[in-house]
Amino acid sequence: MAYDPGALNASLAAAVGSDSTLMAELRLAFIESAGRLLDLLGRARCDANWVIAAARLKSLAASFGASGLGALADEALDGAPGDPVVLRKIGAAIDDFAGA
Repeated sequence: MAYDPGALNASLAAAVGSDSTLMAELRLAFIESAGRLLDLLGRARCDANWVIAAARLKSLAASFGASGLGALADEALDGAPGDPVVLRKIGAAIDDFAGA
């Protein structure tokens, strides 16, 4: 499933206007933060750590208007800790944002 990076771009443009340098910095910060949270999800060894990382990912996605990533965070919250299918989907979504 591909995720539309256009929503992220629109959110960034609304926040910073035509400042392309700041937009690029914020985009990179989003991608790096999402990657760190994916790493935390992958290393979670208990329910609490999984829930905290998924909730933070959901919050990050909401802050940047990335609703597809937020839906995946919800899927993680509703699922079992360490679910490899959810982890792969989140990784693919982050890759889609990074590649855009």
